[in-house]
Amino acid sequence: MSTRGEQAIKALSRFGELAWFKLPLEVNPRYGYTQVPYMGWRYTTPEERIARHIEAAVKALPTQLDWTVDRTRRNWVIVPTRILCEAGGLSDPAFRDTVQSVNENDQDFCSRALIDFESIIRHLQHIPIPEY
Repeated sequence: MSTRGEQAIKALSRFGELAWFKLPLEVNPRYGYTQVPYMGWRYTTPEERIARHIEAAVKALPTQLDWTVDRTRRNWVIVPTRILCEAGGLSDPAFRDTVQSVNENDQDFCSRALIDFESIIRHLQHIPIPEY
């Protein structure tokens, strides 16, 4: 796993035991372009207070782009808001197509999203864990 992936797992694991995690590659291995970063995960025991805490932390962080913590499905996802809006949500089959289109046609967006994403991960590594 990449260093970025290890850092993301470490950050998220602070808030609970991970049952599942996914992070796309930073660079497309075949074509070499930067890809839109987003991260999906699931805790073995999801807690509403942890979800609200992570959402608030992501929302409060100054970033170049708008980001969403989407919990509409079983897995939680941090993703640029633009992707969700253009795709019509995570459950829409257009989500993958939207990500691919942005990857291929808007490298400036992908680069800014990657900088933001790394800031989000660093922030999640250092914010306090909510008390019970």
